Amino acid sequence: MRIALSIFAAISLISIHAGQPAAPADASRVRQDQWHLAFLKVDEAHKISRGAGVLVAVPDTGVDPHPDLSRNLLEGKNVLTGTGDGLHDTNSHGTAMAGLIAAHGSDGEIGALGLAPEAKILPIISSRSDNYGEADTLAEAIDFAVTQHAGVISVSSAGVTSEKLTRSVKNALAADIVVIAGVGNLPEATTIGYPAAEEGVIAVSGTDQVGNHASIAVTGSKIDVAAPAVDIYSTSYDGKYSKGTGTSSATAIVAGAAALIRSKYPNLPAQEVAHRLTATAVDKGPPGRDDQYGYGVIDLVAALTADVPPLGFESSNVTPPASAEAAPDKGDDGSATVRGLATLGALVAAGGGYLFWRRRRRADDPPPRVSR
Repeated sequence: MRIALSIFAAISLISIHAGQPAAPADASRVRQDQWHLAFLKVDEAHKISRGAGVLVAVPDTGVDPHPDLSRNLLEGKNVLTGTGDGLHDTNSHGTAMAGLIAAHGSDGEIGALGLAPEAKILPIISSRSDNYGEADTLAEAIDFAVTQHAGVISVSSAGVTSEKLTRSVKNALAADIVVIAGVGNLPEATTIGYPAAEEGVIAVSGTDQVGNHASIAVTGSKIDVAAPAVDIYSTSYDGKYSKGTGTSSATAIVAGAAALIRSKYPNLPAQEVAHRLTATAVDKGPPGRDDQYGYGVIDLVAALTADVPPLGFESSNVTPPASAEAAPDKGDDGSATVRGLATLGALVAAGGGYLFWRRRRRADDPPPRVSR
């Protein structure tokens, strides 16, 4: 079954080429432009966890060995050809997603930084350089991630499914892997795509720089959490940097958050990792779960430190960390729309039984945590 994997818009980028010394000012600019780091208080989260010991699989267009990311890359696999590794990317999408998860940057706060800079990336080429792929190919990529004992699978694409893909996603969940997927973007999408629509998968929507719903993101009843999705800077091929907008970026950011949690709590089951993300999210929109933000915008520090009752013992009395601050004002924004399996970001390279956690409550249920 063919799945459309398309980049939705062209956005200008910063160009810093591999093999040429990058001027410190240029490399520093990338870090400064990564607004989502301050928004999510990543510096504070990194005092608690940096993702060490966690393997994150990234089925995508491959991952180029960017200098800001290369130390965290494993060989991976090219499931399109059945031979070779995943360390090649002529599209930039996969490299950008991997960078958001695990870029380590350079000394002196230079270059791009991921949410989990000590996690490892398993790059899997599951879509062609023109960003088209098939459901069954994604299924093969997920199966490979399971065999490699990935702790997190980050799927920055959405669309139709197949019997094989549905089976692979369910097998990954049953193997205690945190599976995260974007919900899709306007105007290509009309409903939440697969695998985000699968029960047990963390379905991710997006926000803008002030925490309001990103107008590009699909809305719907299966959304679990939201994360930054607008003008997100990351790594690209040939040592360059990229800027993208879409739920692709939000998905990779949530995958990085999941890696931080799995590193801090290595014995925590996957469904409890997901529960910790939703239970500590900052409530937005109508009280409780809603169709734009899900349970809210992810809160890294709270997810790593809050006293969260385990599944089956939820209440509205989740205790946030003492440093928690008031949430931004509520926002609202549009609805939504997937044609095939589309990568969920506007991105261009510059210069070129119990295992399925109960994630959903009714919209009128009380929030699972204290709003901050």
